[in-house]
Amino acid sequence: MLATLYPWIKALHIMAVISWMAGLFYLPRLFVYHVERGHDAQGMDNVFQVMELKLLRVIMNPAMIVAWVSGLTLAAMPWVLNTSAIWPYSKLAALIGMTWFHIWCARRRRIFAEGGNTLTGRHYRMMNEVPTVLMVIIVLSVVVKF
Repeated sequence: MLATLYPWIKALHIMAVISWMAGLFYLPRLFVYHVERGHDAQGMDNVFQVMELKLLRVIMNPAMIVAWVSGLTLAAMPWVLNTSAIWPYSKLAALIGMTWFHIWCARRRRIFAEGGNTLTGRHYRMMNEVPTVLMVIIVLSVVVKF
């Protein structure tokens, strides 16, 4: 049964990861614009807050959950992981980092909503590179399987 479901679960996992990554790339960029342009025009702060909230709750959170559940399901299949190799552990470490970044973004969104943001656009631009580095580690881990 698992062998039959494997390609479907793997496809679901890939789609969820793509959706999650899109959100992880876009939300910090929204924060940059929010900091730099959110107070220029009347009502822009509210527009950014709605965009950030919907991106997080409608796309990022469900995608992260599906990515984790489908990934753990794949990992439970006996032929998928080679636990004597390094790659599953490097992927797991990067995935934990990705989840931490997701939580950091959610906290930053809440701080924006409360009007307490103190970080600059430059800070958010730098943080926007974190998911890229983690994605490189994950892709190399899974494809090269070192």
